[in-house]
Amino acid sequence: MNQKVLIVKLGFSETIDHQVSQENVSLGDIFRTTTILHLFKDDDVTWLTAEKGVPLLRENPYLKRILVYNLTTVLQLQKEYFDVLINLEKIPGICALTDSITAWRRYGFRFDAQKGVAEAYEGAYEALANSDDPKLRRRMKKNWIELLYEMIGTKWKGEGYLLGYKPKTRESFDIGFNTEVGKKWKDKAWSHERWKQLEKIVGNRYTISHQQSLNNIYGYIDWINSCRLLVTNDSLGLHLAIALKKKVVALFGPTSEKEIHLFNLGKALKPEKRLPCMPCFMGKCKYKKSCIDEIQPEVVFKHIQSLLK
Repeated sequence: MNQKVLIVKLGFSETIDHQVSQENVSLGDIFRTTTILHLFKDDDVTWLTAEKGVPLLRENPYLKRILVYNLTTVLQLQKEYFDVLINLEKIPGICALTDSITAWRRYGFRFDAQKGVAEAYEGAYEALANSDDPKLRRRMKKNWIELLYEMIGTKWKGEGYLLGYKPKTRESFDIGFNTEVGKKWKDKAWSHERWKQLEKIVGNRYTISHQQSLNNIYGYIDWINSCRLLVTNDSLGLHLAIALKKKVVALFGPTSEKEIHLFNLGKALKPEKRLPCMPCFMGKCKYKKSCIDEIQPEVVFKHIQSLLK
């Protein structure tokens, strides 16, 4: 018999990050979690998410239901039974909710009733420890997907992201400039000055398109699909480009390039001059410097040329 599975990924917290925000939903973390759906292809899967995350999950062939997190769905889920429950939110209240839902097997994070905090189920201890300790996280050798698979008691075998939406565009541009990042991680963005410098270096050698449709996720996906290669900060756009099998040049500063698997689609760049605090995994630099701006446009262009040969 098919299993009944519940995945709880709202985007209020990131799987291996300590920051929590119900206003700035992490769409990138929601989308890259879709890789675990490969494990439940033949099962009856429900996904509980924030309203902003629904477009990223809609039309996914491995999802039977997408539920938006609200009082009505919470009350409903507390009366249902699941064979497998995977909670990837570290907010104590969400953990308490998932603990109250009837399930045979549980993975991810749970509620510590004595301390009133999020705790880990077996398999998720490493993820929780890395969330709490940036020094430990810097030494982490596994990429994010490997860690996620271990959290649910299995081994990653190269499975990729799953996007249900089918883009309605064709490749029209050589290079897409994916310049913006979410509000929670402002220092992940390469400065506008650096983008201008790169555009000047590119000149007339390649056609360029600047980031479009930021307020329409389907339009945004269509734009990424219209580009042969995406130059991008560490953001949702990077994960969508990977899902669309686009070539990428990915820029990293306060976050770790080791955590992102590019599936042989491109190059991850980090500053050549490394500061002891890098990567800090902070939304805002305490030294008021932009470490990602140490990545030189000339270096980015060299990799663009190599990938577009």
